[in-house]
Amino acid sequence: MRVLEYTVTADFDGKKLYTFLKAGIHASARTVTKLRHSENGLRINGAHARTIDILKTGDRITVELPEVESNIPATQFDDLDIVYEDEDIMVVNKPPFLAVHPTHNHQGDTLANEFAAYFRSKGESIPFRAVGRLDKCTSGLVILALNRHSASVMSANYDKTYIAIVDGEYHGNGTVDRPICRPDPGKTLRAVGENGERAVTHWSAECTNGEMSVLRITLETGRTHQIRVHFSSLGTPLAGDEMYGSKNKLIGRAALHCAKVELFHPVNGKKMSFSAPMPEDMQKLTDIILEGAKA
Repeated sequence: MRVLEYTVTADFDGKKLYTFLKAGIHASARTVTKLRHSENGLRINGAHARTIDILKTGDRITVELPEVESNIPATQFDDLDIVYEDEDIMVVNKPPFLAVHPTHNHQGDTLANEFAAYFRSKGESIPFRAVGRLDKCTSGLVILALNRHSASVMSANYDKTYIAIVDGEYHGNGTVDRPICRPDPGKTLRAVGENGERAVTHWSAECTNGEMSVLRITLETGRTHQIRVHFSSLGTPLAGDEMYGSKNKLIGRAALHCAKVELFHPVNGKKMSFSAPMPEDMQKLTDIILEGAKA
């Protein structure tokens, strides 16, 4: 059970508790509804409270988040690479070739299953809530919300920086602004298309050997396969990306890694930054490019 406590500031003096929940701690409408129907969900100065109650400066607000059991099987096949953990969020470094969520093709061998096993070992059962997902082939940082409130606050409260290795020569920096669509609703494959949703990718070149380049990438939008589709549409797909490019004998997957995450903590508002080094396969390929750049 996660219990959050707040002190009402002058900004909310004379305002309803509902206003404080929405504007003060950014609780979602769904969370507020759950709290309203929970016996001890909301309290003011220790007494049961309603969302219509009027607040005074200095009032102590207690929010008791309802417990929810996880329904994902706990399967321990590796140790979670935990970068950070507290009562509200967890940041893990996901290895390549590991799916984030269970699917028809992945049952019991996902990050979600390993997450469930980790908390089961601590005697806890916490639903798996990934804030922004990574493709199975992509390595790097994944944010996990450990309660309903954190999940709703974190949904658009973070920035990621990726490292990608692409075929082709890049210098300087630039932006790809091309809409992405799903040509066949029955397939995961995406493509650039005029009938798609707007997608914006910003990149800067780290190094190149003339044949491949290492890019640092940030996203303005978050479409499925956005980085992979955008660079493929430019004729420079990610190295090793068989779905949008071709095989590469130097790496057995799309060369994409989430290297940095910046966020504001969902409860205390503190700005936080986390990083994860490139895994061995991408580091080896980067070293090859660096050697070529020096030649």
